[in-house]
Amino acid sequence: MQEETLTKHEQIIRYIEELSVGTHISVRKIAQALEVSEGTAYRAMKEAESLGYVSTKDRTGTVRVEKKEPQAIDKLTFAEVVNIVDGEVLGGASGLHKSLNKFVIGAMQLEAMKRYIEPGNLLIVGNRTQAHLYALGQGAGILVTGGFQTLDEAKELADELELPIISTSYDTFTVATMINRAIYDQLIKKKIMLVRDIIRTDTRVYSLRAEDTVSDMRHWMDETGHTRFPVVDERNKPIGMVTAKDVVGAEAGQPIHQLMTLDPLTVSDQAPVASVSHTMVWEGIELLPVVGKDGKMVGVISRDDVLKAMQYLQTQPQHGETLEDQIWSGMEKVRGKDGEFYYRGTVTAQMTNPVGTVSEGILTTLMSQVAIRTIREQKRGDLIVDSSSNYFLLPIPIDSVIECVPNVLEMSRKYGKIEVDIFCDGKRMAKSTFTCRLTD
Repeated sequence: MQEETLTKHEQIIRYIEELSVGTHISVRKIAQALEVSEGTAYRAMKEAESLGYVSTKDRTGTVRVEKKEPQAIDKLTFAEVVNIVDGEVLGGASGLHKSLNKFVIGAMQLEAMKRYIEPGNLLIVGNRTQAHLYALGQGAGILVTGGFQTLDEAKELADELELPIISTSYDTFTVATMINRAIYDQLIKKKIMLVRDIIRTDTRVYSLRAEDTVSDMRHWMDETGHTRFPVVDERNKPIGMVTAKDVVGAEAGQPIHQLMTLDPLTVSDQAPVASVSHTMVWEGIELLPVVGKDGKMVGVISRDDVLKAMQYLQTQPQHGETLEDQIWSGMEKVRGKDGEFYYRGTVTAQMTNPVGTVSEGILTTLMSQVAIRTIREQKRGDLIVDSSSNYFLLPIPIDSVIECVPNVLEMSRKYGKIEVDIFCDGKRMAKSTFTCRLTD
């Protein structure tokens, strides 16, 4: 890509990318260096900040920083603990990058504590200075709760051993809850597969330019076996899509821009795969260009890619329970007298509203889960709920045993319609009808 094809905005982003990490920058400096207006420079700097290239801090100004790629918490480091608990590092800062393998809450006498402390642990404790020294000697880091400090001797030892001592104003219970929540949220997010997780970055993305000809496209069709190609402009931004059907009967020298479909649907590399699946099924699309935050194409995703990813997700173990998982955990599958299946469970306190009856939102979630599981037993592949009609007939009190009975009304290769009734003591308490779109 030639520099002259870039807009002023993109030139500023490129300029910031090429600065060395630690360089101080300002709107005025950029405006003078690239001969642009301060307004243009300001907008580009804000985008660079959102992309992770610069960071603005009090008293230091705006600084070029190393862009951090998003990472799930597989192994928690001491630095991440500092961020989670809003902590202050008292010593051993050079060891913040180290991973920890276990938390130990020091709610006991030192002699009893010793048997639990091992290398790589994080000891969560108050102002027990002897416990601080012992933990450092065993190769463990320390998280001091209650905003307390530690001995200078412990700080020096921490610096020598590169084992962090972190102080936080929160109490022990709150700290443990915050760390558990951070890890738990990451485990749930880890289940959510994004487009960037499945697009190929190690292979070339074949695309055409608007000025390319039908002859060029036919050459690439023979070379790659592909029948669909995104069309991009000089800045690598998608402007159209062209398929083999579009060029049937066209002359070899005819330009692609006369045959392509303008303004193609695109998808962000940050989008969940499930959302992309819905778009492709709903619009009947086989191939979608994938774009980054700057709107430039970073790859393509096909319907086959999406379906394989969805099938892979269904075979993976669940790492963290969402609220939906927790609601469903109390339900069991039961076979009726006539051989039909239904689901049965007990209404718990967590499922109720302030007046002690089951929340309508919880009931909707339960009926939706029953519908989805029933259809999945009959049809392979994934499904998307298009619409639902819910009727709440009678309130269901706490501790009631409920039965969720599905009834498939219609099923085809692409669509399904199902109704779900909820009974309690033989009375119908709620009813819902779902229309689903199926992907195979």
